[in-house]
Amino acid sequence: MARAKHAGYGKLFAVRPVKAQYDGAVARQRSRKMSTLSMFSVGRWAGLLAVAGVLALTGCAAPSVSARVTSFQQWPSGVEGQTYQFVAADPNQVNNLEYQSYQDMVRAGIGATGLVEAQPGSKGRFDVSFTYGTTQAQVMVRRPYDPYFYGGYGYGGYYGPRPWGAGYGYWGPDWVDVPMAVQRNTLNLKIRDTQRNGAEVYRSSAFILSQGDDFMRTMPYLVRAIFDNFPGNNGAEREIEFPLR
Repeated sequence: MARAKHAGYGKLFAVRPVKAQYDGAVARQRSRKMSTLSMFSVGRWAGLLAVAGVLALTGCAAPSVSARVTSFQQWPSGVEGQTYQFVAADPNQVNNLEYQSYQDMVRAGIGATGLVEAQPGSKGRFDVSFTYGTTQAQVMVRRPYDPYFYGGYGYGGYYGPRPWGAGYGYWGPDWVDVPMAVQRNTLNLKIRDTQRNGAEVYRSSAFILSQGDDFMRTMPYLVRAIFDNFPGNNGAEREIEFPLR
């Protein structure tokens, strides 16, 4: 600016439009950068919620829990009002407080069967047993890969050369599939008819994928999936989404 003033007002006013154009370009570049970063943050969060299976965020819709359930049934007719009792599927479930807590959840969901729990000391017609657990699994998720976001080559950016020779200019992230460790939360339930020599009349298995060890939070949704549209079609496999509470 000092040289422009010394050279005369003509050059001074000639410099100012150039500087304004430069400042405007910088502002636009920053705006695009913030916009892309916001898109990246939302995309990353949505991708994490969508893991499994698990939680999905779509547009303005509320997040949901996704459960995969498989059921087999030969459910007898005319058994509404018949009684049932819980039967431990594993000796470790006896006098187990964790199991009793999950038992309460199953008890709340079993009303869809039309059965009523037998009074203590009375023998019901149906035996209900269930097992549960968490195992580690791996899924593929789509995430942005870009030197700007991940520093892959140490140069480039919003204005610069792509490392793979795509030339100069503005560019956004590429997308790649990467493995991700998740928890597979599973509930298996069986109902047997004691009047038919203990024949299995309903079997269902449901699982929900989650990022952390939060089986307690997923259990209510697993129970709902097990009894959704009970008894359903024999050999049915489906995915059910529940609004996240």
